[in-house]
Amino acid sequence: MYYSEDIIEEVRSRNDIVDVIGGYVTLKRRGNSYMACCPFHHEKTPSFHVNRDKQMYHCFGCGVGGNVITFVMEYENFSFPEALKMLAERAGVNLPEQNYSKEQRQRENYKTVLKEMNRTAAIYFNYLLTATPAGAHALEYYHNRGFSDDTIQRFGLGYANIYENDLYQYLKKQGYTDAQMKDSGLVRIDERRGGQDMFWNRAMVPIMDINGKVVGFGGRVLGDGTPKYINTKETAVFDKSHTLFAMNIARRSKRRGIILCEGYMDVIAMHQAGFDNAAASLGTALTMGHATIVKRYTDEVYLAYDSDGAGRNATMKAIGIMREVGISTRVIDLKPYKDPDEFIHNLGKDAFEERIANATTGIVFEIDGIAKGYNLRDPEEKIRFTKDAAKRLSALDEPVVRHSYIDAVAEKYNIDAADLKSMVTKYGTIGLQTGAQSDERGEVQSVPEVQMPEMNRTAREDASDRETQPQRLLLTWMVGQPELFRQLEGILSEDDFIDEDYHTVAKRLFEQYRQTGTVNPAAIVNLFEDIEKQRLVAKILQTELDVEITEEERERVINDLIRKVKMARIDYELANIAANPEKLPEVIAEKGRLTKLHISLKNG
Repeated sequence: MYYSEDIIEEVRSRNDIVDVIGGYVTLKRRGNSYMACCPFHHEKTPSFHVNRDKQMYHCFGCGVGGNVITFVMEYENFSFPEALKMLAERAGVNLPEQNYSKEQRQRENYKTVLKEMNRTAAIYFNYLLTATPAGAHALEYYHNRGFSDDTIQRFGLGYANIYENDLYQYLKKQGYTDAQMKDSGLVRIDERRGGQDMFWNRAMVPIMDINGKVVGFGGRVLGDGTPKYINTKETAVFDKSHTLFAMNIARRSKRRGIILCEGYMDVIAMHQAGFDNAAASLGTALTMGHATIVKRYTDEVYLAYDSDGAGRNATMKAIGIMREVGISTRVIDLKPYKDPDEFIHNLGKDAFEERIANATTGIVFEIDGIAKGYNLRDPEEKIRFTKDAAKRLSALDEPVVRHSYIDAVAEKYNIDAADLKSMVTKYGTIGLQTGAQSDERGEVQSVPEVQMPEMNRTAREDASDRETQPQRLLLTWMVGQPELFRQLEGILSEDDFIDEDYHTVAKRLFEQYRQTGTVNPAAIVNLFEDIEKQRLVAKILQTELDVEITEEERERVINDLIRKVKMARIDYELANIAANPEKLPEVIAEKGRLTKLHISLKNG
């Protein structure tokens, strides 16, 4: 933490969240909160809520949330210190000198140096492209691709010179050391030959992180050299599995959803045509890390991968990954062209807009793909296709959605809808989507569901939130009704929350109540500089319990949550009892008492 918790809280508390956000978007009062159309994703019906009492915001459409510092970080593309400085100036708070530990200073300085070096390289590459004869053929290449000079400047496109140590010599003059240049991924250091550029005689594309900072490059060879495209190797500031090209722009688009395609040239062409919600992974297949980033900004993705066989396979994989994090997908038909760049170049923006409007849902695309593997004129093969289609449809959770697709598939492939529905129900009942498989005859065999380790959390686990939901809901009740801290004293503590993030939040909430007799959720967000952590904390603390229940029902719900939370902690201790075997009798006894636990919450 660069600044003390006290100074961060002073800055936050002196910037009313309604006043600050109201300076960016038009807020309308609704009861105890304020509402607006979300500034972080396209929507027609307002789902962006700002709560003055809690000093937090939350969008029920795209899931963003946090306190006033989080908002400024998101909206302005600021780092935590940058947002804090802006709000401090707004409130007239003088920030002290930053308090770094030695390790923090070294780590942050290291990352800052790498980002500044990448920025310096990007400026140099752009200069070579636009202002020197050396870059003339690269500039011609970009123009031949249809990129305007405005687009070239907007994306900071550049050229890496033909000499193999040109950038090395330039960065050396700027004061960067060999070790720093090597760690940036821009240069390799050879003991005999000295510094050699990783990119030379290539058209260069800067790669930016979600906050618009240059963290790497993509280079396209000019001529017949190989490989055709190369990207910066992974570094301390560049993680390919969590970086999407142009996502820093796409996340602010007012267009519906995010369009994902395969390459940065496709993305640039789409942005130039007005589709500024396009992004792409970088030299790697789509990962769960990419999907979780996309999930922050939208719950709908359009896939515009290449129309060849490899592109179809990539599309199928992407549909499955997006489903796991709760994102619906649609597939854009690019035929007769291979990619979005070719399509737009030949048929134009309006035709691409029409293809978006007519995009196929991911489920239909999957089933169409399944159908291609069978001769549907053969009765036996059609039966096998029907079973495979039923397996896929059984994974749909919403009954209305499932029934709609059953009717659509039955009509398209001339299958009796009642028979297909029966088969879907059969597969769904035994939980095929989570742990069943077919034998050689296509009959379903039940197999145990695989349990994921607590410390190896995945996007599937985060999406379902099944294991940690009781912890989150219990904290939500306690934040909404702080008197529960007093009522549960001696029964529940922060140690009962075993998930790492929930434990951190619970610990602070309990500390706040012990010290002040109340809780301050917005201050807890201050503990996390990472935007994803801030969102997670906001999710824990921001949920509104908009339900009308009796006192008896409230008591029953809270008792049930307490038992689940404490039982999870006891089960965790039993699973790791080898580390403290002397505690076994105590833990077993506590587990026995827990089944009879009942806490009266009536009359305060």
